[in-house]
Amino acid sequence: MLHNPELLRNHRRHGTYFLIDGTLDARVRELAILRTAWLSQAPFEWGEHVAIAKKAGVTAEEVERVISGSTAAGWSDFDRAIIAAVEELLSDAMISDSVWSVLAENLNEAQLLEFPMLVGQYQSVAFFQNSLRIPLRADNPGLTAR
Repeated sequence: MLHNPELLRNHRRHGTYFLIDGTLDARVRELAILRTAWLSQAPFEWGEHVAIAKKAGVTAEEVERVISGSTAAGWSDFDRAIIAAVEELLSDAMISDSVWSVLAENLNEAQLLEFPMLVGQYQSVAFFQNSLRIPLRADNPGLTAR
């Protein structure tokens, strides 16, 4: 990205918003990022965010459930909607009315606007990292992270 410093600067600014200034609860954010990373088969993103998600309260069992997706047993209705919303965005480029209504019961308007932007940001990161085959850091286990 150093070949395009302006792109790097804007990319960092946009990504930092979600991690530091975003309105979504960290656990919600990390569930959405993990499902995006898994569906995108993004080893760097997955490996980094499993650790971040656990710090945000996502359990090891939930990390396993993220891999299985929204049909896995054990999700609360809201958590299932988070996972399903990511699946719908990546497959249909929109969230269904039924899933949106569950999200709307739990998120305010600002958070509802932020959610699809978050998923899009991390899908974009996956496109970039996967295409450039960004190497994993020594402490990042990639898609084997649990």
